[in-house]
Amino acid sequence: MKCIYCGHLESKVNDSRLTDDGSSIRRRRECLKCGKRFTTYETVETSPILVVKTDGTREAFNPEKIKTGIIKALEKRPVSMSQINQAVDNIKKTVHNSLNNEVSSKEIGELVMEELKALDEVGYIRFASVYKKFKDVSNFVTFLNEFEDMIKK
Repeated sequence: MKCIYCGHLESKVNDSRLTDDGSSIRRRRECLKCGKRFTTYETVETSPILVVKTDGTREAFNPEKIKTGIIKALEKRPVSMSQINQAVDNIKKTVHNSLNNEVSSKEIGELVMEELKALDEVGYIRFASVYKKFKDVSNFVTFLNEFEDMIKK
């Protein structure tokens, strides 16, 4: 590792530990030439994932957009922020574990629906009403009836 002070290419690692969230390793290093210490972080390199939207455009996968949508669906519902964060983490893991560089917005919407179904029925229905783009009340009532049948099973 190149020293940030003198540019020497050799250093020794004095201490290594995981960061608080466990996503990277913090290393304290000492330059073998000038003796000064510096910190580096080692993280897993991931390739960017693109979301293919319904109109064919692509944008970078952004878990914060998912979190915002879930928070809106669960507004004034008895669901904690840690449960929401766990749902977003589950979706992120599923998307990253698919090993695809592209994922459709429809797939992401379905993952969100599954997480919301497990968290809160009202939030699930709120999200579905926007996500499914019901054309009229009869479509919405049909969806609610199917949902009710699914719950009874």
